[in-house]
Amino acid sequence: METILDRIIEEKQKEVQKLRKENLLKIEAKPRRSFIQKLTKADEIAIISEFKRASPSKGIINNGVDPAMQAARYDQAGASAISVLTDSTFFKGSFSDLRAVREVVDLPILCKDFMIDSIQIDMAAENGADIILLIVAALDQETLIKLYQYAVGLNLEVLVEVHNQVELESALQLGAQLIGVNNRDLKTFTVSLEVTESLAKSIKDAGAFLISESGIHQKEDVERVRDAGANGILVGEAFMKSPDLSQSFKDFRLPLAGGLKK
Repeated sequence: METILDRIIEEKQKEVQKLRKENLLKIEAKPRRSFIQKLTKADEIAIISEFKRASPSKGIINNGVDPAMQAARYDQAGASAISVLTDSTFFKGSFSDLRAVREVVDLPILCKDFMIDSIQIDMAAENGADIILLIVAALDQETLIKLYQYAVGLNLEVLVEVHNQVELESALQLGAQLIGVNNRDLKTFTVSLEVTESLAKSIKDAGAFLISESGIHQKEDVERVRDAGANGILVGEAFMKSPDLSQSFKDFRLPLAGGLKK
């Protein structure tokens, strides 16, 4: 039975073919803004605030907001980093959104997409990303290693996303410093914060930073993943829909559990 993830990857393969025909990018490694460095010094939960117009599970979330304006609001509210969805088919995003955000903030920016080819990493770097996302569920181990090493070679940081223990083992084999636990199963799109709780110890024992993604809508959710050991959270829908962004950030900016960074 075909899953949502299968459909997304099938579409990405078409996009990659098109990108390879249209773009002859030569990307050079250059200094970038480090999110990992921020996490090393942090004494509170880091917030990656996401610019996200839509998703396959929620449909249109907020299609009327300007990416530069929203990014500036995130920056002012206290974001540690900004995530920008660049997938057009399923999330209504673009590399133009990434560029627009880069022009107005000096924060680390995560290019969030379903990366299956180095050309997508080139596009992310060219348009201002400091961090890219690699989703273990979307890649075989050989491709995961190849893309991880390629990104690191461009001085990009890599958020390696996992959803279960098997995927986590793949991420740990990479020596990933930044591991995102997606509380949403990308095959069924069901959400549970128990996913972060179940994987947190293995991630912390490995000395990696843990970012909890998806399903975080209120202060109690932040407290729950923080208490499990999360160093940061990635929040999209709650901020894109928030009637009072400043208050939402105040609610979510909590001290780290036990004051521990790792």
